Amino acid sequence: MLDPGIETNLPPIPAKRYFTIGEVSELCGVKPHVLRYWEQEFEQLKPVKRRGNRRYYQRHDVLMIRQIRSLLYEQGFTIGGARQRLEGENAQNDVSRSGQIIKQVRTELEEVLHILRR
Repeated sequence: MLDPGIETNLPPIPAKRYFTIGEVSELCGVKPHVLRYWEQEFEQLKPVKRRGNRRYYQRHDVLMIRQIRSLLYEQGFTIGGARQRLEGENAQNDVSRSGQIIKQVRTELEEVLHILRR
């Protein structure tokens, strides 16, 4: 997904289910209007919309935004090139992403278990 060295300047993603556009903006280093634009350009980016058309992003959305940010700002891709790269990666990396998600869930469950044992 993301090269581990790329997101060193970004804050860690808190253990929350939903994030507002302002929170995602801070977590990813991207302004809210850019996030709204990227929603139109990248079909993979679909935040949940609730009352008043407010956007609520989930953890996978934040990870996707960080990946888009990396492709555009750090690796120099155009919007079209980044879109193609993401589409190609989605087809190739489903298995590895599943492994990453399982690893992340396991880590979070271990943290919960540690808290419950206190």
